[in-house]
Amino acid sequence: MPALTHQSKQADNAWRVLLLLFLANVFNYFDRVVPSIVMEPIRLEWSLSDFQIGILGTAFTLVYAVAGIPLGRMADTGSRKKIMGWGLLIWSGLTAVNGLVQGFWGFLLARMGVGVGEASYGPAANSLLGDLFPSDRRARAMGIFMLGLPVGLLLAFFTTGAIVEAFDSWRAPFFIAAVPGIILALFVLMIREPQRGAAEVIALNTEPVRQPIRRILATPTMWWLTLAGLCYNFATYANTSFMVPMLQRYFGLELSQAAMSVGVIVGVTGLFALPLGGWIADRLHVRLANGRLLFGGVSLLLTSVCTGVALMAGQIDVALFVGLFAVGWVFAYNFYTCVYTAVQDVVEPRLRATAMALFFAGLYLLGGGLGPVMVGGLSDYFAQQAMFAAGATEVSEAFRAIGLHSALYLVPVAMALTGIFLLIAMRTFQGDVRKMAQSAQQ
Repeated sequence: MPALTHQSKQADNAWRVLLLLFLANVFNYFDRVVPSIVMEPIRLEWSLSDFQIGILGTAFTLVYAVAGIPLGRMADTGSRKKIMGWGLLIWSGLTAVNGLVQGFWGFLLARMGVGVGEASYGPAANSLLGDLFPSDRRARAMGIFMLGLPVGLLLAFFTTGAIVEAFDSWRAPFFIAAVPGIILALFVLMIREPQRGAAEVIALNTEPVRQPIRRILATPTMWWLTLAGLCYNFATYANTSFMVPMLQRYFGLELSQAAMSVGVIVGVTGLFALPLGGWIADRLHVRLANGRLLFGGVSLLLTSVCTGVALMAGQIDVALFVGLFAVGWVFAYNFYTCVYTAVQDVVEPRLRATAMALFFAGLYLLGGGLGPVMVGGLSDYFAQQAMFAAGATEVSEAFRAIGLHSALYLVPVAMALTGIFLLIAMRTFQGDVRKMAQSAQQ
């Protein structure tokens, strides 16, 4: 049985590759969020309901989840740089197609194609990071990699409104968003990959794994982390899909104002929350075996409190609303540095991309997939109830504002469940880490 024995070390090109992966991740999230920013003009042009808006987000995430499983398995057995590079080319090209379509169904099909392209990136990139950095540095590396999320959102929310105004068209941002991704794909294809398991301290079995999915599903901690991620993605995708429209309808902001406000909530906060959270998580990991999960669980409970208070306050000053939500999102970002690294801690290197694909499938199929459509459906329902309560015969924009604001209460509820599941995962984490070390050597 061939095995690889070595000391834990960091790859020579670790930081260079991390920088490139970070940049690609920036445009991963930039391209992903543009539709939600321009959704109000799209809704008005095509006369869409909130439920249809939710379907756009749900279709993307369902395709993303399903496509991610075979692509994740391919990343465990083949070239990760090729999977990421070609995926980046596909999703960037189809983002441009979104700017060309003339109706709901064409837009929906293009978004589903973008989902396939983006599904190639996460599992392969996470697997690569696990081989570039040793265990005691992974949370910090993951924090930097996941900075692509807030930076991408920040760029999108702060520039898309201005692009729409400059070109007088909601279509323009899709064309502009496609260009950087195409360029970055060429550099991703030139990455020098490390050997699998290169950053581990144990002797690793290099033979192919039999029944890989069954091995992963036999890890109890994976189930609790997936349940936590399901709830987390439910909240974040619902929030990203509808926060700009809600600020426009409920607080009366213009598109660019609403977009920049959401940029503060989900973008600015992550710029310091992810590096700081990664540093704290690594420190706690050294001192407490369950330190990362404890930190993540408490953080998500605090997110639930802050966002719940902001919604319950009603039509308060918009700056106060944004501030409360932003504080909540500072804590929410700790999910990535705590949970993504926990997955790598309990899964052996030969299975990490597959494990991340399965993890993402749960997050997106039942979390990100349900969040937008459930909030959209509830928004339409609450808008009708507001109309009936007022004795009106038509659902006005004022009733749509009330409906959407009420539906977003699902965000703090889902965040609270995320925190609870992370705290439960602490009970099985240490045992699964020990089992991972044993199975990796067998």
